[in-house]
Amino acid sequence: MTSGQWDERYRAQGLVWTADPNRFLVEAVAGLEPGSALDLACGEGRNAVWLAANGWRVTGVDFSPVGLDKARLLAAEAGVAVDWELADVTAWEAPARHDLVIVLYLHLDPPAVRAALRRAVAAVAPGGRLLVVGHAVRNLTDGYGGPPDPALLFEPEQIAGELGDLSVERAEEVLRPVEVDGAVETAIDALVLARRT
Repeated sequence: MTSGQWDERYRAQGLVWTADPNRFLVEAVAGLEPGSALDLACGEGRNAVWLAANGWRVTGVDFSPVGLDKARLLAAEAGVAVDWELADVTAWEAPARHDLVIVLYLHLDPPAVRAALRRAVAAVAPGGRLLVVGHAVRNLTDGYGGPPDPALLFEPEQIAGELGDLSVERAEEVLRPVEVDGAVETAIDALVLARRT
């Protein structure tokens, strides 16, 4: 989707997603000392705002002006400061390295995903971590939600193979409950956690 298409989607309703942080992000940072964090393709900002509320110095980057406006509002409501950048994460170069870089549910064509991951890897500081989460290919047949095009979905091993000199600590499918009309469905995600030693 283009930035204009995301603008339209974000304009159409309140929050497209919940204001709560992604469960896998919460798990990944448990016990970490807060430092600097970079949220690439931050959308409406829920993860960036949660990190800021938990002591991280956060930069959120997205190419949707409407998404970033909603992110600013979410941050103001939470009483936290986040640096917001309007940019295409497939081309934007981070001006500094970060202790935590997250790329959550960035479903683009494979060359664009590879470009974004190269920039994400370059933004990880020594000792820092990179968390990538997205809908898994198997979600198409066995899970709920996500893009219907298998070319836009993730295999953990494929993502891990794009992370250059980072040391991969986890590369696996994970299950995520999704409430739909009072029932609970299961989404299957690909999760990769890596670290720069």
